[in-house]
Amino acid sequence: MIRVGVAGWSYADWKGRAYPRTSSKDFHPLEYLARFFDCIEINSSFYALPQRTHVQGWVERVAERPDFRFAMKLHRDFTHGRYEAAAAPVYNRALEPMLESNRLGAVLAQFHQDFADQPHNRERLFELGRLFGHLPLVLELRHRSWFQHGTLAMLEAEGLNLAHIDMPVSPSVVPPIGSGDGLPYFLGPLGYLRLHGRNAADWYDPAKGRDDSYNWMYGREEVETFAEYARKLAAAGGDTYVVTNNHFGGKAVANGLELLAALRGAPVPGPPEIVATYPDLADVVRPEGQGTLF
Repeated sequence: MIRVGVAGWSYADWKGRAYPRTSSKDFHPLEYLARFFDCIEINSSFYALPQRTHVQGWVERVAERPDFRFAMKLHRDFTHGRYEAAAAPVYNRALEPMLESNRLGAVLAQFHQDFADQPHNRERLFELGRLFGHLPLVLELRHRSWFQHGTLAMLEAEGLNLAHIDMPVSPSVVPPIGSGDGLPYFLGPLGYLRLHGRNAADWYDPAKGRDDSYNWMYGREEVETFAEYARKLAAAGGDTYVVTNNHFGGKAVANGLELLAALRGAPVPGPPEIVATYPDLADVVRPEGQGTLF
């Protein structure tokens, strides 16, 4: 099965673009997005260890969607800094509600693009495998040095899943999806395709902020390429997740819906706000719900 979703939901600029402009106090973005997508990537767990009560609440909010799954990001201390030994059991216990309800699709370990194939970095990957190997762990490695035949074989021997990513071009990072420049690396039983956008001018400019870096809309031809790539991932392994992370202005929602339509070969339901924001979606997205556009 191929599931499509977005990375996170707490974006102020989505109000009126992807979310209703006005809403009741009971409105929750997760419940709203779950009407249109079948997975979502939790970003908050990258910045703070998740609390079990929050995880339980997220599970309850998607109770009416039996096929919906979550991808949880590992805390950044595990991938970017130092971590205490006690942190791993805390993280594991917090995820128990998702495991018990069969809602956990993946745990994403996102590494910085400067994280290169070196002995001490390999050991960190092996350690994550020991700490979280009982979970559907997926590594997001961006540095080009990991994508060599021998290195990929080593990761496969360790039983590690490797994310497939599309990101702004640089000589040091993995080539873009569909470029023809790079190795096929279908590792592990889980497919994970993560789309960051291709705004290289802002991504590599230290003066730019987060919103600038993720301000990118994929074109329809690129979306078709990703849909075909997702099909290959699913054929090679099994369950596959496609996550759009080009969040600025709700573009992740727009491209995510286009991907769903490409995979299904038919228009899909979506928020009326997103069609009003991006009128080119009208041929692949059916506005669902009353919406509050004005």
